[in-house]
Amino acid sequence: MIELTYRDALRQALADAMTEDPDVVVLGEEVGRYGGAYGVTRDLIRDFGPDRVIDTPISEAAIVGAAVGAAMTGLRPVAELMYVDFIGMTMDQLGNQAAKIRYMFGGQTGVPMVLRTQGGTGRSAGAQHSQSLEAYVMHTPGLRLAMPATVADAYHLLRQAIACPDPVVFIEHKALYTMKETVDLAAEPPPWGRAAVRREGGDLVIVSYSRQLYHALEAARRLAERGIEATVIDLRTLNPLDFDTIRERVEAIGRAMVVSEGAMTAGVAAELSARIAEECFDFLEDPVVRVAGEDIPISVSTALEAGSVPGPELIAGTAARMLGGRA
Repeated sequence: MIELTYRDALRQALADAMTEDPDVVVLGEEVGRYGGAYGVTRDLIRDFGPDRVIDTPISEAAIVGAAVGAAMTGLRPVAELMYVDFIGMTMDQLGNQAAKIRYMFGGQTGVPMVLRTQGGTGRSAGAQHSQSLEAYVMHTPGLRLAMPATVADAYHLLRQAIACPDPVVFIEHKALYTMKETVDLAAEPPPWGRAAVRREGGDLVIVSYSRQLYHALEAARRLAERGIEATVIDLRTLNPLDFDTIRERVEAIGRAMVVSEGAMTAGVAAELSARIAEECFDFLEDPVVRVAGEDIPISVSTALEAGSVPGPELIAGTAARMLGGRA
């Protein structure tokens, strides 16, 4: 057992994977001498050298393209994009190449790479550095998608992602890097793609992931003070998606809310709520409700930024209305 920040758990996962497997390499802008834009790769170049911790030019397309080629020839690259906002510049390499190569080559070769990046609000970084673009990835067949909320999951999910035979996009929320937690590094992690039920309650199911998990848990705590008990599900990965856990809880309880920081329209919350409505229809007492980000660019203003994405008050208030104002 060891106390780690979210940032340190990611670094430990990288270091452990690189120690165990010489084919694991790290590449990206300022990942070496500078230690990464958010400090995740600090000191890795000291421990593993510049041949395995590679500072690249400022070209997202080149970073991901190099990672795809390296993965096809036997390495296990972990590429870093400073911000998920830049993923659009990599979508040929990522969406047309990495995601399709196993299929296009009839299974003869794959792309065992990880694309680490970070997204979300919380640092007043403005409209071009604060987005939640996981729906882009979730929409693309062939790409796995992990979005850990806890420090333990930051470690264990990254270890699992590096071992995955297919490309994994690994999105870290920028507001979680300093969060601390005691982690058992030797613990057996849950199976890859398994959601976690973080709280049990019999009135409502709240499905979420990444930083919104904590807003959902705080909302559930406030609701409990008013006699409403919510089950809170942390998806952990969006592809693979553990819909069995969602279905089991929704069918038992009959009410569901999906909470996402991404934009409301055509987002992750839309996909999940549609699937719940389709597959759990006979068990629902009320329509599924989405609580998601506003369909607007993220403001650099702290107050406007916070107001554009869900928080505990909005989640709890929405839940109260779903349950007839009991809260």
